[in-house]
Amino acid sequence: MYRLVCLLFFVILIMQGEKQYQEKLFLNFQLSERIPIDNFYRRLKGILDLSFISKKTSSYYGEEGQKSIDPVVFFKLMLIGYIENLNSDRKIIEHASMRMDMLYFIGYDIDESLPWHSTLSRTRKLYGEELFLEVFRKVLSLSANQGMIDGRHQAVDSAYIKANASLEKIVPKKNIDDAANFFKELSDNEEEAKQEKKQKTSKKNSDWTSPSDPDARMSKKGNKPCQLNYTGQISVDTSSHIICGAMADFADKRDAQSLSKITDQTIENLEREGLNVEEVLADTNYSSGEALRYLESKNIGGYIPSYGPYKPQRDGFEYNIEGDYYICSNGKKLPFKKILDRKAKGMGKEYWSSRKDCKNCPLNEKCIGKGKFKSLLDTIDKPYYDRMHKRVKTKKGKQMRILRSSTVEPVLGTLLNFLGMRKVNTKGIELANKHVLLASTAYNIKKLLKFKPINNAISKVKTAIKEQKHQIIQSFYDSSNKIYSTAFQKLRVVQL
Repeated sequence: MYRLVCLLFFVILIMQGEKQYQEKLFLNFQLSERIPIDNFYRRLKGILDLSFISKKTSSYYGEEGQKSIDPVVFFKLMLIGYIENLNSDRKIIEHASMRMDMLYFIGYDIDESLPWHSTLSRTRKLYGEELFLEVFRKVLSLSANQGMIDGRHQAVDSAYIKANASLEKIVPKKNIDDAANFFKELSDNEEEAKQEKKQKTSKKNSDWTSPSDPDARMSKKGNKPCQLNYTGQISVDTSSHIICGAMADFADKRDAQSLSKITDQTIENLEREGLNVEEVLADTNYSSGEALRYLESKNIGGYIPSYGPYKPQRDGFEYNIEGDYYICSNGKKLPFKKILDRKAKGMGKEYWSSRKDCKNCPLNEKCIGKGKFKSLLDTIDKPYYDRMHKRVKTKKGKQMRILRSSTVEPVLGTLLNFLGMRKVNTKGIELANKHVLLASTAYNIKKLLKFKPINNAISKVKTAIKEQKHQIIQSFYDSSNKIYSTAFQKLRVVQL
């Protein structure tokens, strides 16, 4: 009875709450006071000064007419899109308009209307590629100033970026001016259209093109279906995984054809920060005579596994470098005879034995079968391949292979899956290049804001101790740099 009375008394005293909302007119409100000190966009606003953009874009505008979007605001909205993995201009504006920290970052108050989303598209087309590269370099410079970049070792890799075009609508290049009639004829016969579709997937980029985006190229990876793509090329510093070079290229080019371009950009980007590239790490797709010659011309050491057709050794034959000839197991010479133009495979050097030497050889049937002499074919760039092959097979070469895969591959995965680089929503190689640069800039920004100098210093001291670099260790101990000195003292305490 007592419990029942208590329960009734409690129910009488506690009533169901109901929140009454009435919109207020704020007479005293400061957006900056509502953003936490450690907020991502507040911190980014404090370190990223893009005021230089206004001067660099002044040539794009006249002195009269309707005012454009502020160029600084445009780039900040673009960065928000990639940081938040938003894949359309409309979503960028909608998202930013609902976030106080983003409004604070771009310099808008809560009662101000953001630019119309179509303005972003027009402005992206208006500005040149060099301006997007300057923004990328600005963030790269901030990273270098924090000691995040070593520069010496660069891991290079690429990934396909889906183009904003349909494989279903490609047309023969000879019919591109009459594309409308071409598709009308196909639609008249469904069976014919299906057959044409099958043929398209086996056609070459030299014969077929996309009317809406002629720069897109047919390509595929592994067992995945063929698509119209671009490639995104990046160069990543192995010390802290900062992207030091970024660009887009045509998807029908081999990675080896893009190596010089991405490396040149990386070299220029790092030279501005007083850093030099000493070694480049890449996979087999970057192996070619042209690429290896380029690296040696730049005095850059490469760690690139040789591509399939290259043979470092010939069973039963020994190569003489000085005389440029082969010696078979029976002691007969195969001198160099001529150079062949193998088109797609590059120039080749051919070595022949004499018919007289092979005629009475006991290994004749096994070596040449029904032939009359032995012929060997090498790439004209064999010396470059030999030096690279020898370097890759060393202990350091094997370590570099592991370092490359653990550095650049996770970065590419982040760009594709979390920073909006998987698909480009624009058309043309120039806009694709801007797309890759902005995604890479957003990646570097996130790395920069997560960076802790003391942790980086400890990592570098650990590396020096591991490699027994006594002079470097002593310099850390005596260093006037408080960060490195503190890191060394912490490690000493742990080891003692």
